[in-house]
Amino acid sequence: MERQILIEKSIIKKFRKEIWQKFVQAINDYQLIKEHDKICVCISGGKDSFLMAKCFQEIKKHGKMVFDLEFVVMDPGYTKENLKRIYENAQILGISIQVFPSDIFSVVDQVNSDHPCYLCARMRRGYLYQFAKNLGCNKIALAHHFDDVIETTLLSMFYGGEIKTMMPKLYSDHFEGVELIRPMYLVHEESIKKWCTYNQLQFINCACRFTEKNENYENTSKRKEMKELICSLRRNSPYIVQNIFKSVENVNLNCVISYHKDGKRTHFLDQYDSKN
Repeated sequence: MERQILIEKSIIKKFRKEIWQKFVQAINDYQLIKEHDKICVCISGGKDSFLMAKCFQEIKKHGKMVFDLEFVVMDPGYTKENLKRIYENAQILGISIQVFPSDIFSVVDQVNSDHPCYLCARMRRGYLYQFAKNLGCNKIALAHHFDDVIETTLLSMFYGGEIKTMMPKLYSDHFEGVELIRPMYLVHEESIKKWCTYNQLQFINCACRFTEKNENYENTSKRKEMKELICSLRRNSPYIVQNIFKSVENVNLNCVISYHKDGKRTHFLDQYDSKN
């Protein structure tokens, strides 16, 4: 119990600026929580989601709004060792978790896919939405952080040929009334790592069968490529990565060739001559 209290204090005090204030800022700036929400806090077993769960506990304890939390772990086929680690960390952190099984790892392992992580993420999302809806939750919280946002933005530009980013919240297209929120949106991954080290916490990583069997996959993944690029950019200037983030909320539509919204494309030539 004493260790749990020290971990909680570290979020509010030691890492107040880097973690707690960023967490609260995202909730306020993007209006992620409303009165009487019931939020399914999705814990993968990794550092990001467990920290998010603790931040939710703290804001419920110290905040002014009334809302409910369900801490949910979907077991996609973890090994006994990894599942044991999840239960142990939940106990250390004082988080009462609900674990429900799925066969996602088995399915992805059998499918011949060049993008197993994408397929796994899509399937996880479907299971989580359905479980959250069964619990009566109107929101699910995922622990994507600032660096995930930058990586996704760069991946879209470099390999998707379009400018788009990971949104701080969005409604589900397939599960009516359920909204996805990302309260770790402004928290940098390096701050999360420092929090783990400071509290001597060890969490599981991806732990999927594909990456275990394909040791070189992590070294060749596009997301890892983006991580390395971001590290390089940060070495060159402390402002570049932050400016990438700012650029997707500061789009000047007068200076883009074309853009599309809700299936409709607008080209600058459509109204070019009419301005003269």
